[in-house]
Amino acid sequence: MTEAEFAELSLKILVGGLIIFMGFIMWDLAKKSGAGKFGTFIIFLVLGLCVAAFLIKEVLIMVLE
Repeated sequence: MTEAEFAELSLKILVGGLIIFMGFIMWDLAKKSGAGKFGTFIIFLVLGLCVAAFLIKEVLIMVLE
């Protein structure tokens, strides 16, 4: 395994773990702030767009190659 392959694999695994951790943080933030259903939806929508942007970027890279 080359250094480039290791870096690419590590990036995907670690960013995936970070995304899961961010989901927990968003849920905990909504729960502790008493945001309610609509507030929780907004928190997940706005912060979840970052996750969607990362996934879309990965899909576009795969399509363009």
